[in-house]
This record gives sequence, structure tokens and C-alpha cells, in this order.
Amino acid sequence: MSKEETKEKVDRTQAPTTIKFTGNPHPEALWYVVHTYSGHEKKVAITLGDRAKVMDLTNLINEVLIPTQKKIIISGGKKKEVDERMFPGYILVKAVIDDNVWHAIRSTPGVTGFVGIGNKPTPLSKKEVDSIVKFMKLDTPKFEAKFREGDAIKVTSGAFKDFLGKVNKVMSDQGRLEVLVSVFDRETPVEVDFTQVEPA
Repeated sequence: MSKEETKEKVDRTQAPTTIKFTGNPHPEALWYVVHTYSGHEKKVAITLGDRAKVMDLTNLINEVLIPTQKKIIISGGKKKEVDERMFPGYILVKAVIDDNVWHAIRSTPGVTGFVGIGNKPTPLSKKEVDSIVKFMKLDTPKFEAKFREGDAIKVTSGAFKDFLGKVNKVMSDQGRLEVLVSVFDRETPVEVDFTQVEPA
């Protein structure tokens, strides 16, 4: 096996959160939300990349983003940093949607559909994409817990600033809260630092 083949195998195994299929993205490509079976996001992203190459669609299907955030897990007194999915069951695909691209994405194993009205995918706004990317880059400091489950909150900083929600889960050992906010027209759990929220 060549070094190139070995490297590709390692890269595919690691399944990064961003997979680019071309170095020259299409100027009219937009970001779309694709629904997948929960837990299959990375497998779908890799398979979609393979299909785009085989079907010669990398000029129209440019990139896949699996929104994740760094999370510190404390187990047995040891810290471990992991990438946790922000929106389980969803990936973002940057593409120019025509009939061939729609079919290529929709028929990828593990994909259950697009987020949109009827069969028509609805693109995300630049602001929504920027917020998600910005949120993925936030740090995860530890702080003393000051919220309880069910508390109404307002996000005061970060990518989801001014969003209203309620505390769904308190993770005091990580200095974070899981709050429910409205994203993609549905109540979605999002993790934030204690310092990024205040009582509503």
C-alpha cells in the first residue's frame, strides 16, 4: 500500500468535521441542512464525498460540515477533550442544487431528506452558517453552577447571542449548560458556557 493510500485511509477513519471535495468552490454554492440517521453523520459525509467524485459532481457539491464543538469529559479524575455533535442527525452541505445534485444527496445511504418546504431544500443564511462556525470555535472553561434545569435563560454572548431558551441539563463539572433554543424552526439542544447566559 502506498503512502498516499495509507494517508487517505487514516483521514477517512478520522472523519474530520469538515470535508472539502474541491479546492475551487462554485461561486453560487449555498449551505443546505441535510437530515441523516443520528450517529451516521460522518459516514454519510464520507459516502457523499465518494459519490460526488464518482458522479463528477464535485464542482457542484463542494463541502460537508458536521457541526461539532469541543467538550471536556471528566472521568475518573482525568480530562478528555472530544468533538461532540451540536445537531445530532444533521449535516450541512455546500452545493448548487440541481436535479442531479438533489438526487445524489437524497439517495446517499443514511440520508433521510433535506430541511425545507416539501421537496425543495431551503438554504441557510450566511448569518446562520457564521453563527454555527463561530460556536464550533468556542472554548469550554469550568465554572461554578448557578442554574437549574427548567430555568428560563437568555444567551448573552457567542454565536447564539440574544437567543431565548430554557436549561435542559446542567453540566457543572464542565462549566456548561445544555439549553433548548429554536434552530431550523425546531427546539434544538445547544451547549453554552455558564458565562454566556443570564436569567431571562
